[in-house]
Amino acid sequence: MSYPYLYPYVLLSAAVSLDGYLDDTSPERLLLSSPADFDRVDEVRAGVDAILVGAGTIRADNPRLLVNSPERRTVRVAAGKAEYPLKVTVSGSGDLDPAAKFWHTGGEKVVYTTEKGAVRARSLGLAADVVPLGPELDWRRLLEHLHAERGVRRLMVEGGGTIHTQLLQQGLADELQLVLAPLLVGDPDAPRLFGPGGYQGGRLRLTETRRIEDVVLMRYEPTAPGAGPLPSAADRRWLALACDLAAECPPSRTAFSVGAVIVAADGTELARGHSREAGDPVVHAEEAALAKLDPADPRLPGATVYSSLEPCAHRSSRPTPCARLILDAGVRRVVTAWREPNTFVTEADGTGLLAAEGVDVVVLPEYEERAQVANLHLSG
Repeated sequence: MSYPYLYPYVLLSAAVSLDGYLDDTSPERLLLSSPADFDRVDEVRAGVDAILVGAGTIRADNPRLLVNSPERRTVRVAAGKAEYPLKVTVSGSGDLDPAAKFWHTGGEKVVYTTEKGAVRARSLGLAADVVPLGPELDWRRLLEHLHAERGVRRLMVEGGGTIHTQLLQQGLADELQLVLAPLLVGDPDAPRLFGPGGYQGGRLRLTETRRIEDVVLMRYEPTAPGAGPLPSAADRRWLALACDLAAECPPSRTAFSVGAVIVAADGTELARGHSREAGDPVVHAEEAALAKLDPADPRLPGATVYSSLEPCAHRSSRPTPCARLILDAGVRRVVTAWREPNTFVTEADGTGLLAAEGVDVVVLPEYEERAQVANLHLSG
């Protein structure tokens, strides 16, 4: 069985003390950022479709979550967007403060809650859409709803720590923008950025460091693949790389241009390949990548194969199709962008072959057009 998913790009944003605290326990909010960094955050807000905070953050900080710069708001409107990003909050109980600034500033608002919480939230007369996600909060359903129903392609999450923790634990964060402030809190009762619990394995990749007055911005991206049928944000990044590799294929009128990457469970890239690589006119992308690894590599059973096109189930150029090569290698997870059309073979169903052997095949259809770019010569 294949599993299609469409989520927004999820950016986590936070400022913390040197010892990892979001705030102290005093009545006043602890200012961890600097004026220049507040302006940077304003710029980031102006570039997203929605901003999300938890109900606890609304109670503790009473934020407005606005784009403060008139110039940036003007640019948004000129681009056909709303003046302010959609404001989103999450509350399992639906117990929200109707007097909070969140509801009375900016543009549209939406509350995600449980079925029971929706009854409570609707009774408050909030100026917001109330969306129940079921008996429990479900982050994947929330992200799918934002993407499909509200057109959110880029989501900024500003807290609190519980929400940041859950999104990272479930592999749903595409990027972490962390500002480190030069002070120590040291109070065990103060709120921390991340809580305890299991996180999807792998080191985060540092993509940028920048000094901003007396604070330091660090940007990270997760690298670990998802688990089973559930995609992680890193799956999208690796699949995008596979699609880009397809562009390196020498064009052919009798075969697709495909890119593939094999990634270990901890986010380590093991191998990559593309169709017709190294002068071989009939080699397929997955085949080329697998050939670079020792078949006995103990990382293969836990690895994920990313392929811009569904692995083939039939081929005339060689006796073993790529779906069978993947099975023989012991790989149990495949992420792809595009189901193979019946252009060169009939009944192309690599997904069916893989799924029949217990492999999880995840389809990320938002990358289908990207995967097709390298094959436009076949449609002429």
